[in-house]
Amino acid sequence: MEMKSILNEMREWVEVLRPGLHILLIWVLAWFALRSLRRILGMLNRHIVSRADESPDSRRVETLTNVFRYASNILLIGTAILLTLGVVGISVAPLLATAGVAGIAIGFGAQSLVKDFFTGLFLLLENQVSEGDVIEAANKAGYVERVTLRHIRIRDYDGSVHFIPNSMITTVTNRSRDYSYAVIDLNVRRSDDLAQVFSLMHKVSDAMRSDPVFGPAILDDIDLGGVEKVEEATVMLRCRLKVRPSKQFRIRREFLRRIKSELDRLREPEVASVQ
Repeated sequence: MEMKSILNEMREWVEVLRPGLHILLIWVLAWFALRSLRRILGMLNRHIVSRADESPDSRRVETLTNVFRYASNILLIGTAILLTLGVVGISVAPLLATAGVAGIAIGFGAQSLVKDFFTGLFLLLENQVSEGDVIEAANKAGYVERVTLRHIRIRDYDGSVHFIPNSMITTVTNRSRDYSYAVIDLNVRRSDDLAQVFSLMHKVSDAMRSDPVFGPAILDDIDLGGVEKVEEATVMLRCRLKVRPSKQFRIRREFLRRIKSELDRLREPEVASVQ
């Protein structure tokens, strides 16, 4: 009789603890799935990056991996919450029906949010932009720090951070895809010998290509466009250098610094004769 009462008491405790054990099992499995998924995505990311030939490919893989990890986390956690509600006795079916009706109502008021997600999805699938690119979008330009299905976060030259909703992006100007051009406009005096100036520009370009710091960023010889504009006292000359992605600004500044020094040396005899 005593044994029977002990068994009955144990059954009562099991019945009491069963929902808690079910909930614990659900969240343990969800935690295990999240951890396993994170590890699998990390391994897959490292494998693809190691096989990628160029850094833009690795940045795209990293961006897509982050988006997929974010979406899968929401899906797994949402599933675990619904299963937990079912265990505690809250019917999930009415909630899903209510969520469906509410989703339709919210959808009418959140069309821009839906557009954000679809635009962000196509931006990623079509490889229009990746983290680490230098872009211009929605009248803002800068370095892409983060790409999500909701927005793009870029930081401009003065350090300001811009959050651009994907629905506002109609045109993306990517300044760091495959290669860039450092376009340089140089104003010289009308009295200057243009052939001599062109020779100096070639000299500066060759010196920079042989420079161990700037040389690796320059991909080709200088392309002289020639005379771009003639003013009353000056002539504008234009040239460009094919450089690695995002290196055009640094190369342009260094070229201007060096050509300024060369022009100063060229005009030193004129200054001395005047004195």
